[in-house]
Amino acid sequence: MTLDVLIENGRIVDGTGAPWFRGAVGVADGRIDHVSRAPDHGLDAETRIDADGSVVCPGFIDAHSHSDLELFSDPSLAPKTRQGITTEILGQDGFSMAPLYDAEGIDDFQEYLSGLAGRLEREWSWNSLAEYLDEIDAREIAPNVATLVGHGTARCEVLGMEDIEPTEAELEEMASLVREGLADGAVGFSTGLVYTPQVYASTAEVSRLAAELEPYGRPFVAHIRSEGRWIWEALDEFVDIGAEHEIPVHISHFKLTGSGQRGKADRLLEQVEITRERGIDVTADQYPYTAGSTMLTALLPPWVQSADADAVRETLADPEQREEIRRDIEEWRIEGWQNVGGKTGWDRVEVTNLTSEAFREESGRDVASIATDRDSTPIDVLCDVLLAEDLEASMIAHGLIESDVRTIMQSDRVAVGTDGLFGARPHPRVYGSFPRVLSRYVREENVLSLEEAIRKMTSLPARAMGLDSKGVLRPGLDADLVVFDPAIVDDRATFDDPEQYPIGIEHVFVDGTAIVRDGEDTGARPGGAIRA
Repeated sequence: MTLDVLIENGRIVDGTGAPWFRGAVGVADGRIDHVSRAPDHGLDAETRIDADGSVVCPGFIDAHSHSDLELFSDPSLAPKTRQGITTEILGQDGFSMAPLYDAEGIDDFQEYLSGLAGRLEREWSWNSLAEYLDEIDAREIAPNVATLVGHGTARCEVLGMEDIEPTEAELEEMASLVREGLADGAVGFSTGLVYTPQVYASTAEVSRLAAELEPYGRPFVAHIRSEGRWIWEALDEFVDIGAEHEIPVHISHFKLTGSGQRGKADRLLEQVEITRERGIDVTADQYPYTAGSTMLTALLPPWVQSADADAVRETLADPEQREEIRRDIEEWRIEGWQNVGGKTGWDRVEVTNLTSEAFREESGRDVASIATDRDSTPIDVLCDVLLAEDLEASMIAHGLIESDVRTIMQSDRVAVGTDGLFGARPHPRVYGSFPRVLSRYVREENVLSLEEAIRKMTSLPARAMGLDSKGVLRPGLDADLVVFDPAIVDDRATFDDPEQYPIGIEHVFVDGTAIVRDGEDTGARPGGAIRA
């Protein structure tokens, strides 16, 4: 037979964690045809690649992506694909782009999430999750994407953004939306319990919605209530829900923040092992940086965010309300609230993705320095930036320590993800997360073996998200492949200059089609929506 692609003489790392071997990978009809130590079995191929000196492995799976709307404006998703990502998991932190049926609510939802997901530069033409996936297929994108169905999305649809305890009927309506999303092909259910309106949800509410996963065995994926002061209670809440319903649980961007918890990564991982010993299937993902990123509005107390966008603007413009915001942040008046500004410190919080004339030049600077230079206060800077940017701004919070990052990375339960937000000045993880692991933590510092790093990028997230045809080089599975040079692969994106593509990622294939060849985007768009 004639193969579509034959990659020869490579170091084959199959994604399972097994040692590499020298061999060849053949591709036909979008599937892996064979993986062999023999050079080529005497077969012909339309495309032959001599991978001498390079690694051949499964395509990387971004376990935590925020490309939900970006893929409509940039179907290549080049910042992701050029670092070897062939599959992305969307619908994170409780915010899937469907199901949403209320037209006015969709406008409010998109405006609230603009700092996290950007804005859709076209008509919002879907309601159900099935329709959203159909729109993705119609767009013709480079990688494949799957989505979770979001708790916040269901809550917004039924209750809006306010601090409301649902009635039994309203809770059942929310559950029916989750059930609908799962039936439409969502690969799991997500929540983000630090974000409005999910921050108002009781444990009972979250548990009731997670129960919809039971017939499917799909994962419950969570940004837990706290990654700092109350992290131990937050972990207990999360894993108890998993135990109650006997469902897999997956922790988003696993980390410790705040001075009181930093340095306790060993204890954190002990909790994971204890959880697994209880018979609970728990996994996690991590980005390889000491700084996180999210929408700038997340710095505001929940009561501010619970209003519609116009009311939020009015609150931010009111001096008396600004004083209440300051006291909530600086005096920790709200029990259980994540309070990123309070725990991180204004000198370690940068404002990013700024485009207004008033603040464009401040993008990438920390709030404390801006306040000093403008003879202002951090709270006034926060409010003024959000007003000038029409709420569409992001932040980078330098709240982690390197020793915790390294310790968590060494856990064989933790996958790799970018958690990357697009925008005018993104976090460097949008462009560099996967090459950074391969260069810094494998080649330079020996934190991970090559085989283990690739397992954490491929078969581990595939298993956690139920992507049975991906993550391993095995005949019959999807031909998602990466060829990279382990001697030179490197991330070049930095906090000062984040929009830099990596080097050393030579070829990337999705379903047997090259989307990156010789380090450049080919223009091919073979990807689409994955339906569970």
